[in-house]
Parts: sequence; structure tokens; C-alpha cells
Amino acid sequence: MDDSDLFASATRLATPRRPLLGLTVLVVEDSRYACEAMRLLCLRSGARIRRADCLRSARRHLQVYRPSTVIIDLGLPDGSGADLISELANTTPRVSVILGMSGDDGGEQIALDAGADGFLAKPITSLGAFQASILSKLPAERQPVGPRTVTDEQVEPDLLAFQDDLAHAAEVLNDASDEKTLAYLAQFLGGVARSVGDTTLADAAMDVANTSSGEMDIAMQSNMLANLVQKRIERKIAI
Repeated sequence: MDDSDLFASATRLATPRRPLLGLTVLVVEDSRYACEAMRLLCLRSGARIRRADCLRSARRHLQVYRPSTVIIDLGLPDGSGADLISELANTTPRVSVILGMSGDDGGEQIALDAGADGFLAKPITSLGAFQASILSKLPAERQPVGPRTVTDEQVEPDLLAFQDDLAHAAEVLNDASDEKTLAYLAQFLGGVARSVGDTTLADAAMDVANTSSGEMDIAMQSNMLANLVQKRIERKIAI
């Protein structure tokens, strides 16, 4: 099913406060906290949201639906989001808007080089910036008619979603026995920690991500991150 065709006529009904009415956004993101932010942004913009937490799930979704916009995190549990960006950028018919998303330095260039139309830097909380990132990339025939309200509203995701991310990280850390898994967890934890302002956890994750292979035992690195995560789960530390 082509979501773009199904909802194309609804762009004529977009309102100044809901300029994305009629659009369907597929968010490919493994963080529950980041997904909650995207859900709020889509809800307040009038867009429908579909979610996938890995490349496999996203590809399965795209076999059935073609959304209006796809927003893809670069760091996913089963590979790089840049690969999916490249696939979509070279698929006909093409998704109207493809955006990369990351909290890492250099993420924007990686996404653009892969073929993305634009980039969202995490944490993403500005409603106006979110709307503009999509509207500015839509083809002329998909643009809503008339003026729109430019807002400086910020969304605040529920910190329970951050706790869900910590629980997920703790589960994966229990079985982290290889460098690839540990590298993914360090990237994942660094991203969600920066999003909520937890500098201690973010710095620890960055240290692990920047440690060369062999400089520190994988088990030692996993235990260090696991201890920090467990303290936050037990004490419900968010910041």
C-alpha cells in the first residue's frame, strides 16, 4: 500500500497548526525515548507515525507500505542506518522525504553522502524545526496550501521511556561478549544519555566507544557500563 497516495489529498486540509496533516512518517529508531519524542512531534504536527526499531523491521514494513517521509537513525542494532538511506534513495518510486538522524559528530555528512534529503540532530525537541525539516523537502505538489504557524514549542518525552532504554541496555549488556555488540551499546547509551542530560553516563559511554580494541577487556567495559545503568534503574536516575 502506498501511504503517500492514500493521504496525498489530505495535504489540502493541512492547517497552520498541523501542517503535516495527511503525511505518514516512518521512524526507524531503537531508542524508546527518541521514539517518544518523534511521536509527540508527529502528533502535534498532524502526521501519522509508524515505527521500526531495526533495519530488518523497517525493510519488512517498506515491503507493505510506502510512507511520505522516512526518518532513519544511523546507529541501529543490526547495522548502519546509512545503508537503508542509500537503498531508499535509489529505489523507484522514491519516498518523498528521507532524513537521517543521529547525535554523533559527523552524522550529518554520513547521512547526506548516503543520499538523505536532510538531517535531524539529536536530541530533537523543537516542533518548528521538525516541521520545517520535512516541509522544506516536500515536492511542490505535496506542499500544504497557505501560510503556516511557525512555533517555538518544545516537546518533553516521558522519562519513563528513558527507563525503558536503560532496561533494554541492561539486558543486552548481560550478554555482551563481543566488540561489535559493545560498540553498539556504547553508541546507544551515549545517545540516550545525551538526550536527557546525563553527562556521567554519556561520558562513560563515549570513553568505551573511543577505546581501541585490546586496550580494555570487553568484560570489564561491559561491567562498567552495566553498573552505571543498573544504578539508574534502581534509583530511577534520569539526569
